[in-house]
Amino acid sequence: MTQTSQRPLRVLAAMSGGVDSAVAAARAAEAGHDVTGVHLALSANPQSFRTGARGCCTIEDSRDARRAADVIGIPFYVWDLAERFREDVVDDFVAEYEAGRTPNPCLRCNEKIKFAALLDKALALGFDAVCTGHYATVVLKDDGTREMHRASDMAKDQSYVLGVLDEKQLAHAMFPLGDTLTTKDEIRAEAERRGLAVAKKPDSHDICFIADGDTQGFLAGRLGGPSEGDILDESGVKVGTHEGAFGFTIGQRKGLRIGHPAPDGKPRYVLDISPVNNTVTVGPVEALDVTALTAIRPRWCGAAPSGPGTYTAQLRAHGGETEVTAELTDGTLHVAFTEPVRGVAPGQAVVLYDGTRVVGSATIATTVRREKAAATG
Repeated sequence: MTQTSQRPLRVLAAMSGGVDSAVAAARAAEAGHDVTGVHLALSANPQSFRTGARGCCTIEDSRDARRAADVIGIPFYVWDLAERFREDVVDDFVAEYEAGRTPNPCLRCNEKIKFAALLDKALALGFDAVCTGHYATVVLKDDGTREMHRASDMAKDQSYVLGVLDEKQLAHAMFPLGDTLTTKDEIRAEAERRGLAVAKKPDSHDICFIADGDTQGFLAGRLGGPSEGDILDESGVKVGTHEGAFGFTIGQRKGLRIGHPAPDGKPRYVLDISPVNNTVTVGPVEALDVTALTAIRPRWCGAAPSGPGTYTAQLRAHGGETEVTAELTDGTLHVAFTEPVRGVAPGQAVVLYDGTRVVGSATIATTVRREKAAATG
């Protein structure tokens, strides 16, 4: 296998205003590509999406991106995708929580915004590829097909949130940072050598459209405020109350505000969330052990796998890998874990890997717990 073709391309570089995307654009230009920078305005109120190192998409970020483009010596534009972002990412995020699921908005943004809305517009304007600062690698095979692999540096690998990209999207994706073994400090040093003022800018953290980090407050403001319900133990006994089931996630331990300890004195964790009757079920950590799951809406980075296979799976952006067997049946992905895992929730993505190759991604619909072997969703 060889790396993606190095012939000069017309490249649209998505520039967030951060150091990674700036260095990626600079590397693409240095490689001889015809690069144009674009900043995506994703907020209808662009002052509201950054608080220190949290959030993004402010006027400040747009200006940082423009200054970086000027230093690199490439044209630069700002494209307003705020309405599309609200519909496909923010509204989806709220709806998923309202339904008792745990979404990943970064993954949805890559799928719907950067490699759908942005890519479609780029291709319509005659660009060959969209370049981002993600850490992942696209490999061109001898037969002309493409694969996505983990970044050379596993510590910075971001292939999990890119697992929704199909082969057509991969054909027009460029990740200049993915195949170099460099620390983040070295990326910043490179940015400084290139004269990019974003070299020391802090990275964004958490969910970009919730700049203060208060997810529960954000959801309460969009789902009608507090809605008191019961917190139940595994036997259905009421052990407390809450102000909205949407404020909880599977596996959560803190913030339960249960008035008295469990009979065994051990901590309790969120096991289930039921938006229908506004209840939250809690129990011991052992009850979180998941042995299998089903996942829907699979998206494959190439051809869909045929028959059962053995893979590794990643269940969260910064999580490790676990061995699984998986099989696609009538559009539903069935995954069984070699060893039980915890913290698995409907709405999350499961991404399958074959070595370093990304096989594909699907949205978790149900889980099977070890002790009760009952599906939850």
